Amino acid sequence: MLRPPTPPGDFRPAPSPARSARVTDAVRRGYDAYTRRARAWTAGYQERGGRVSCGAGCFACCNMPVRVSLAEALVTAQALTQEEAARVEAHARRVIGNARTAPDDDVYVERHRREVGFCPLLDRGTGGCSRYDVRPTRCRDTFSALPARYCEAGALEQMTRRERETYRREVARTPGTDGELHFIAPLEHLSEPIWAAAAKAMRAEWGLEAWGDFWVLTTLARDGAFMSCVEGGDTRGAWRAARAVGLAHPTVLELG
Repeated sequence: MLRPPTPPGDFRPAPSPARSARVTDAVRRGYDAYTRRARAWTAGYQERGGRVSCGAGCFACCNMPVRVSLAEALVTAQALTQEEAARVEAHARRVIGNARTAPDDDVYVERHRREVGFCPLLDRGTGGCSRYDVRPTRCRDTFSALPARYCEAGALEQMTRRERETYRREVARTPGTDGELHFIAPLEHLSEPIWAAAAKAMRAEWGLEAWGDFWVLTTLARDGAFMSCVEGGDTRGAWRAARAVGLAHPTVLELG
């Protein structure tokens, strides 16, 4: 079981969005380009008989861990209301609790899905993302070529040997997969320029890169002390600022 979440930290007011505009603009351009390319690819894929099982109201994957750049997290953070930001912070603290106690990556992922739970920006009533326009790359490029039941927590692990063999055969003959899992690989590959643009922009503007958990970084992106250090290229200071508010752990925050 997860330990109780760390109490909220003493956050300083978030910095002006203008100070990181070049970084967030690079991400937004990447999102726009990805949308155009993904739509064109998907249209051709479906014309050739390919299937995309994802659609409005499906949220089977919305309890997965999500890795992002700080550049992406800033785009989301700047769009949140105070109430949404509070929900994201509470989720981030559950993520930290899991990171501190999970003995390995497999347990970390499993507990994230089962105990940390669904993204606080998910509208469980409609099955839609309440901040769809500013969702991160991983939420944009994850598509399933098979029914959503295969995306649910524990679905693959709970299969019998016969079910697993059937699954592998189905994946192997389904266009668009990598032959191992049911996710549509080309749509993931099309998003790689977003990650590259984010890395380049962070390095150019800040002299460092920051990567990690979506909810942790989205929370830190609203913290003035953390962002002041990041914008000044102070890696050690940024880590200390994250630690001061209880959101520093190597599993969910990478600075360098």
